Amino acid sequence: MSAARFLCVGTHHKTGTVWLRRTLHRIMERQGIGLMQANRPKRIADLPESGPQIVVNWSSGFPAEFFALPEARFIHVIRDPRDVLLSGARYHEKAAMGNEKFLKEQKPEWGGLNYKDYLKSLETPQDKLLFEMEQKHASTLFEMLAWPYGHPQAVELRYEELMEDHDCALFRSALERCAIEGLDIDGAVEAFWDSSLFGGLKEKDERPSRILNHVTSGTGAEAQWRSKMPRSVARIYADRYGSALAALGYAEDDSWVELCPEDVPAAQEAVGAK
Repeated sequence: MSAARFLCVGTHHKTGTVWLRRTLHRIMERQGIGLMQANRPKRIADLPESGPQIVVNWSSGFPAEFFALPEARFIHVIRDPRDVLLSGARYHEKAAMGNEKFLKEQKPEWGGLNYKDYLKSLETPQDKLLFEMEQKHASTLFEMLAWPYGHPQAVELRYEELMEDHDCALFRSALERCAIEGLDIDGAVEAFWDSSLFGGLKEKDERPSRILNHVTSGTGAEAQWRSKMPRSVARIYADRYGSALAALGYAEDDSWVELCPEDVPAAQEAVGAK
């Protein structure tokens, strides 16, 4: 087998993309390793003939031609889709329009509003989550399911486990398995720690604004859906995407729905908002 030279890293929306992006850019700057995005097969022509290269795709949609490269190794990160839904709905209400192009999209069925403004116009948390569920979340979930799980050149990681990887052993193990020729693993692990909320960004006032915009109080290994997903939304989610949760290894059946909090009556929500 050819020596591994191309470290291909794939994430999905709200699965640690900002975190991994900062990590990889620090590796690029400190080790002088090139970094490029791979969304089209023709990007293969831009790969160097020698030495390491970092290749990213933030929806994990690497062209099939990249998987056929004997020098390529892949790290793929997913997250519990239920937490992706919650995190996405919160973020899309406050995200800067320049950060996510789809937030600018306007549709007649939204009264001519764009994605962000329509989401903000919905009155209840349940309505907001149901809208998000059928829009951006649906495409993100499809992308997670489309990944070629079991590929011999890929290492699978979960966001929840990375958030608990305080000694960076999991991230180090992934890099060791990839064995990228010319990559300083110790330096790469240091970049990962420096970019982590439990490491170099532990103090809130030291976090860059873009990191802050993506962080919520529920960030961490503990499942947010257990305390923040209304049960009425959970029932609909289980009906529509229960098979996806099972395929990704996050729920064997729909019994998790009963662990979600009961819906708060609208009148009580209004009182609590004052």
